[in-house]
Amino acid sequence: MSAKEKTTKEVKETPLMKQYNEIKNIYPDACLLFRIGDFYETFGDDAVRTAKILGITLTKRGAGSPTETALAGFPHHSINVYLPKLVKAGLRVAICDQLEDPKTTKTIVKRGVTELVTPGVAMNDEVLQSKTNNFLAALHFTKKNIGISFLDVSTGEFLTSQGNAEYIDKLLQNFKPSEVLVQKGNKNHFLHEFGSDFNLFYLEDWVFKEDYAQERLMQHFKTNSLKGFGIEELMEGIIASGVILYYLSETQHSKIQHISSIQRIAEDAYVWMDKFTIRNLELYQSNNQNATTLLDVIDKTLSPMGGRLLKRWLALPLKDLNAINHRLAVVEFLKENVETKELFQYQIKQISDLERLISKLAAGKISPREIIYLKESLDAIIPIKQQALQSKNEALKIIGDKLHACELLREKIETTLIADAPVSINKGNAIAYGIHEELDELRNISQNGKSYLEALEARESERTGIPSLKVAFNNVFGYYLEVRNTHKDKVPEEWIRKQTLVNAERYITEELKEYESKILGAEERIYKIEVDLYEKFIMWCAQYIQPVQLNAGLIAQLDCLQSFSQLAIDNQYSKPILDDSFGLNIKNGRHPVIEKQLAVGTPYIANDVYLDNETQQIIMITGPNMSGKSAILRQTALIVLLAQMGSFVPADQVEMGVVDKIFTRVGASDNISMGESTFMVEMNETASILNNLTDRSLVLLMKLEEERQRMTVFLLRGQLLNIFTNILRMLKRFLQHIITN
Repeated sequence: MSAKEKTTKEVKETPLMKQYNEIKNIYPDACLLFRIGDFYETFGDDAVRTAKILGITLTKRGAGSPTETALAGFPHHSINVYLPKLVKAGLRVAICDQLEDPKTTKTIVKRGVTELVTPGVAMNDEVLQSKTNNFLAALHFTKKNIGISFLDVSTGEFLTSQGNAEYIDKLLQNFKPSEVLVQKGNKNHFLHEFGSDFNLFYLEDWVFKEDYAQERLMQHFKTNSLKGFGIEELMEGIIASGVILYYLSETQHSKIQHISSIQRIAEDAYVWMDKFTIRNLELYQSNNQNATTLLDVIDKTLSPMGGRLLKRWLALPLKDLNAINHRLAVVEFLKENVETKELFQYQIKQISDLERLISKLAAGKISPREIIYLKESLDAIIPIKQQALQSKNEALKIIGDKLHACELLREKIETTLIADAPVSINKGNAIAYGIHEELDELRNISQNGKSYLEALEARESERTGIPSLKVAFNNVFGYYLEVRNTHKDKVPEEWIRKQTLVNAERYITEELKEYESKILGAEERIYKIEVDLYEKFIMWCAQYIQPVQLNAGLIAQLDCLQSFSQLAIDNQYSKPILDDSFGLNIKNGRHPVIEKQLAVGTPYIANDVYLDNETQQIIMITGPNMSGKSAILRQTALIVLLAQMGSFVPADQVEMGVVDKIFTRVGASDNISMGESTFMVEMNETASILNNLTDRSLVLLMKLEEERQRMTVFLLRGQLLNIFTNILRMLKRFLQHIITN
């Protein structure tokens, strides 16, 4: 390009495009939605991607000129329709709004990015799934450990942990983050350990520093240490958590009061399941399209909070015997006390997503109508609280005692907002009468304007003798009097003519203009007062963030427990008996998923399973395909999982000692890319199991013999030495059996 051409191009860059380019340079990796009047516009490569994803028209700006660029846009009021599509396509979207009223400036309108929406940082209802958390994760790699942190900004849940690659892989599989933050220098390390299935975003090395993370977390939580959260020793986890808070500030999320605590994911508190086990058991996802998962069968929750918590319980079954038995006791009580259960179910149905509503309130993004939903949800909790306190179950009484009535908040919402509040404060008519004297007066002027104009029209018509006189309004003249030509000779001298039409003439009067300014001024003043009152009201409501979050958590627990009780009633599940023994005794066990897929009237063939550490550590089952071997393998694991979640189980009777780890291997395949045969894969996976199991572990193995097209299923429980010895003994017998046949 010649110097002349370059100069020409620089000259032709409009102030608008100069402003756009300056902002785009700050957010080069984001799709910039640039507000121009009533539209959000995208330019260049952003426009090409946007048009393709949204299916909208791609045009050109400055066609044929040196500054020609691609252009695609949509109306600003359609942001909630189009934004989710862009985010779900994996784009980071920077929303650039007008920061001042165009009427108040003679130069280009000031603009700036008000929010950066990414797959892991979203509060838009259309982006989120009601019964699924939307986690943002951050990883910090060291030679010894990997730190990890998860945050759902839409609910305020903030979690952290650290461990080896296998443990971190398990957490990534369980929490399924929508976006993962990784240090730039560790890109290949992450891909090698965890694969390429995650939506990654890379940050600079300096963000991953211990001092910076400590300071960031303590500053946010307003504490002098992190000991109160029980994470002070998780240094790698702390660094990962600090990275998440940094990322929130970079994405323009500064109002995060709802992130009020951080919890440690205690590895020792939950049943260990590696990624192979989670995948093989198809707990909440399957590789097969339209497959039914365990979660699909057991989820009888009635609230979004309950649905999200149930998924967490399924991913992290308990090992604490007392905690398990507390859940089972509540499930049993609700199963036997149908009236209490039905009252809880009815009230829970009236409760909106409290976690996400209060998070929106904290972020200042809650609408007046959503605050009404918040109030109605808190109202629905009162009967639950009363019933729980009156129950004979101690765990329910504790829940009832902890539920916060939020009386002042509910009362304040009722008196401050109109019951039929609008979806946006900009639509007006949200603040109730009696709150602000000037607002009430201005509303009377605005609302009585029509009757005043009708009275003026009738009065002037009678005074002038013009029967067809009309008072009307347009954007050019404002209010005016219209007189048909047949009566224009009756127009008084003081009327001012503004426009002549074919059949009529239009006039204004001093009285009409004076009232017009009063009406228009009233509407503008009403808007300002309402917005100001609403913002102050939101700030006042923010003091109830933690009580509402507490209520949301308790209702979620209660919802999961009523879900278990309804599941037990619907499917004839029985209460398992758990203790500190090392046995597993299942009478007439059934596969919870398969039995729901059978044709009506087709009975499920139930099975007994018995394992202990002394008389029967191993069960080996052989037989042809489709004989039910894999079903009994999986159903054993699922029954144990359900029991340790605190649910009743699909069996006539179950007595079991608490299991600490579950390993399943359902066949194996070549890993050619890593130079490993099927045999080597199986040996490595079996070695991993033998190196990690304890005397409380449950091991479920299935081996496919290709030549004979038969599978062998092993169910094992016991100590390492005993299991290994017995495996060799059973394999010897099995080989003798094959040779004989």
